[in-house]
Amino acid sequence: MRDALVAAAFRLFPERGYEQTTVDDIVTLAGVGRRSFFRYFPSKEDVVFPDHERCLADMTAFLAAGTDEDEPVRRVCDAARLVLRMYAENPTFSVQRYRLTKKVPGLRAYELSVVWRYERALAEYLRGRFDGRPDGALRADVIAAAVVAAHNNALRSWLRSAGQGDADSAVDHALGHVQAVFGTAPAGAPAEDQEDVVVVVSRRGAPMWRVVREIEATLGRD
Repeated sequence: MRDALVAAAFRLFPERGYEQTTVDDIVTLAGVGRRSFFRYFPSKEDVVFPDHERCLADMTAFLAAGTDEDEPVRRVCDAARLVLRMYAENPTFSVQRYRLTKKVPGLRAYELSVVWRYERALAEYLRGRFDGRPDGALRADVIAAAVVAAHNNALRSWLRSAGQGDADSAVDHALGHVQAVFGTAPAGAPAEDQEDVVVVVSRRGAPMWRVVREIEATLGRD
């Protein structure tokens, strides 16, 4: 029934316009009563975004299931990918919704409120991970905003292209920038991904040429 209501709404919106389509119109086409509509959707705006509550719950659960071993920036980037997965499950519907939202100011405002809730979920997780660090809350908020901005930049480019191309690669590329700026290498990362540090111990007063030779020998260079 829920899917039938969404399908009916998105048949009517292009024909009549969003503002001109009423809840009565939607339930009539779906063949159900008004009470059934409001059992699933608190408002007409909610029928345009039927999957965000589920996705937000999935994201919150994913973050809560993390451990102290998880690199926090990578964890929130992986959480953001759950939103992409939701959009990619039904590209046709996602593109149709994107085009409708662009035309209706009220829906754009509603969408911004949804995005803000995703950002708050990411920030709350990061605040817990950065608790006690200098500027921990500030860092959490900045990283959460950066993750959302990077994800949405790639997602909207994909939607503008009518769902063509590889959305996963585009989002991975965008989130890679966030991880490069704010992330840290996880324990056990390959040596080439970590900064190479060499420590050489030499006798006090040793001539510089001998120190240089010891460094070159340590690095395996002539």
